Amino acid sequence: MREAVTELLATMPAGSNITDILVAQHQRDPQRALYAVKRNGAWSDVSAAELLGQVTALAKGLMASGIEPGDTIAVMSKTRFEWTVVDLAGWFAGAVVVPIYETSSPLQVQWILQDSAAKMVFAEDAAKAAVVGQAMSGLPAELLVWQLDRNADGLAQLKAAGTDITDEALELRRTSRGMADAASLVYTSGTTGRPRGCIVSHGNFAELAVNTVEFLPDILKRPDAKSLMFLPLAHVLARAVQVICLAAGVKMGHTSSMAELIEDLASYQPTFLLVVPRVFEKVYATARQKAHDGGKGRIFDAAAQTAVAYSEARDAQARGAGAGPGLALKAKRAVFDKLVYGKLRAAFGGQVEYTVSGASALNPMLAHFFTGIGVPVLEGYGLTESTAPAAVNLPRANRIGTVGLPLPGTTIRIADDGEVLIKGIGITPGYHNNEAANAESFRDGYFCTGDVGTLDDDGYLTITGRKKDLLVTAGGKNVAPGPLEDALREHRLVSQAVVVGEGRPFIGALVSLDEEGLTGWLAAAGRSPMDLTAAAEDPAVRAELQQAVDHANRLVSRAEQIRKFDVLRQDLTEASGHLTPSLKLKRMTVLEDFAGQIDGLYS
Repeated sequence: MREAVTELLATMPAGSNITDILVAQHQRDPQRALYAVKRNGAWSDVSAAELLGQVTALAKGLMASGIEPGDTIAVMSKTRFEWTVVDLAGWFAGAVVVPIYETSSPLQVQWILQDSAAKMVFAEDAAKAAVVGQAMSGLPAELLVWQLDRNADGLAQLKAAGTDITDEALELRRTSRGMADAASLVYTSGTTGRPRGCIVSHGNFAELAVNTVEFLPDILKRPDAKSLMFLPLAHVLARAVQVICLAAGVKMGHTSSMAELIEDLASYQPTFLLVVPRVFEKVYATARQKAHDGGKGRIFDAAAQTAVAYSEARDAQARGAGAGPGLALKAKRAVFDKLVYGKLRAAFGGQVEYTVSGASALNPMLAHFFTGIGVPVLEGYGLTESTAPAAVNLPRANRIGTVGLPLPGTTIRIADDGEVLIKGIGITPGYHNNEAANAESFRDGYFCTGDVGTLDDDGYLTITGRKKDLLVTAGGKNVAPGPLEDALREHRLVSQAVVVGEGRPFIGALVSLDEEGLTGWLAAAGRSPMDLTAAAEDPAVRAELQQAVDHANRLVSRAEQIRKFDVLRQDLTEASGHLTPSLKLKRMTVLEDFAGQIDGLYS
């Protein structure tokens, strides 16, 4: 049984909690800009003093409205600065904050409000408040609902309600919670079954934050460090990164509109970003399609091959397995830097020195590509139950293809059956109101992740798949679907791919088409637009997809190769119920909903 450990690098004082991180920043420098808010097209800094003032005023409003220590308050909103203020104010008031994805249905909202026993809800706007209203129809009592939207003035009203609460009363409340107390209930996005409420303690957030700052000083201790958050704050990874940035004094901006993301990146110019793999996939596929449509496809493909080769050579050198990029490769990269790479870096704002990839597995080819063009990718790993990050690659010791080393205060163990087990400062105390889940999820003090992986001699973790996702064909061959699916999604026509074959004679796949990619591909071929249903039957489209399958098959053994595939007549999205809000595939739902097409592969 192999094991890797990283010792603690920092500790929080006894009797402290998350709120002490903001208090400490204010004591060090009240005028330090901790956040930036975009108003009327321009970014305005929010100092530690201003932030603390907003947070304490809102916390007093919560107290005046009857929120007691340990009570739960829910937030249903897109990513925005006000979300952060509510989060911090809830902790100052001793509350437990419950995030709800802004895309959740009334039934999902009802379950979370009911299971968490929420006393109050913050909804982003009238539309979200209406969803909450529908959800409350199934609850025994109505809840107070406040709107975050600036036009609704809900936060101002709540702040005004707390003017009679003294500073002394708030300080007693703020310091009443300890590291072992719950700070949040985070409901798993549910790739299977009903979401579980995962307890995240003050200690989970705070200790992880101060240790990550010491673990990644090249990123987090830069005087000019700043980041732009565009992932949903309902995801624990986004909130964990916010607390980490707060502990480091890194300025954070927010954007909730993917349509404005490129514009916001250009105007804000972050130095590092938290990015999910799907964003890397889309940026690469869109850039490649644009180049091919403009007659510059050969240049782009050569530039991509050069970037990957350059990164691979540097990676091998870092591992002691090569001499690094040669003079010819360096020269080619310099040429393509002027022709291609600079424009791609500009898409991330032009100042990004590192990106951290998390939430799901990233294709190593894409990690090498972006690292090779000058946007280094540090892949990490974690779960809701580990308060997100449990392992991450380091800027000066990055091994692409792995998810890095355990974070400080974390032990990672590989069980005899290959399952990844984790123990440490980020691990949840358990699930809320779910002893059965607690009993099945912990073994000898370790959390059982359900992921399968390996540890190398230096302690780097590689995730090879999910225990439940592993396919066993009728011939007894074990096949991990992830690498094949990642390779298929590289193609511009492919939105999602689902590899199947459990108990079947061979491996098959279902593919959904990317509408944007399809439109561009048809236009480049001089063909008229067509919908997904027509495209699924089109011989030329299927021939192009066969090329994607052939590419994926070259990465695996013959027994693991995709023998047949079919094209879905719809995309697999969060709205269709086939992806989680963090864009993970709901595999069982896909297998159930498209059982007929899967059977057709084997008829």
